[in-house]
This record gives sequence, C-alpha cells and structure tokens, in this order.
Amino acid sequence: MSTINFFCEDVSFELPSSNTITNWLKYAITTEGYDLIELNYIFCSDEYLHKVNIEYLEHDYYTDIITFDNSEESQRVEGDIFISIDRVRDNAVDHGIPFLQELQRVIIHGVLHLVGYNDKTDTQQKQMTEKENAYLSLPKFQL
Repeated sequence: MSTINFFCEDVSFELPSSNTITNWLKYAITTEGYDLIELNYIFCSDEYLHKVNIEYLEHDYYTDIITFDNSEESQRVEGDIFISIDRVRDNAVDHGIPFLQELQRVIIHGVLHLVGYNDKTDTQQKQMTEKENAYLSLPKFQL
C-alpha cells in the first residue's frame, strides 16, 4: 500500500508542501530499515488531542503528539499520529522558532517512535533529538 494520509479534525489547517513531507517521511522510514504500509496524520486541536489522551492512554494532560503503532509485523510502519496544531504553535513561540520548523520536528518525532526510538530516559531523549536534527537538516526536505 505504502501511503501517507493527512487529515484534520476540529481545526482548519492545511499542511504546506505535503508532497515534500511525504517524500521526507518515506526517506526516513526506509533509511531506518522499515517498510511503509500506511501512516495517517491527524492534525487537531488541543481539546481534541486531550480527549484522545484521556480515552486511549488514560493521561489527563495536554500534549503535542500521540502516536499509535498499528503494525502487526516487525520492520513495518503502520500507524496513526495525532498532532495538536495549538500545542505546536505554542511550543514554537516558547522555543523562538518558526511554526513550520516545530511542526516538522513533531512530524518526524512520531515516525521515529514507529521505527523503534523512545524518549523516556535522558539517553533516549538525547538520541531522539539527534535523529530529529539529522532528518530536519536534510536540505532537499526543508519547508
């Protein structure tokens, strides 16, 4: 199948350069040694993602991203990634960076989870950030 889909729930948002993002994600997935089956990005509001967080993870807090791994076989990427546009905007302001740069970081962060990277410990967080930076620095995929 090998598809990446982009949806909006509860927000008015259009992903700029969706073809560039799609090619970038496919590149990252194959570089990490995985096969893409299907990946769905759902861009939503803080409130929408908060409800998902409570309902499915029993976490009562706001977050910028939730990743659900739906793959049934190893080395395959199949999942749903929910991203709060509200939270990404706020985080971009807090970090003093452009919105699209923060959005691209969050987008790749979800894929990195699906290809086996975690961010629970300081060491894992450092490795995740290094991987994010490596993929964000690729010139042909800049937004």
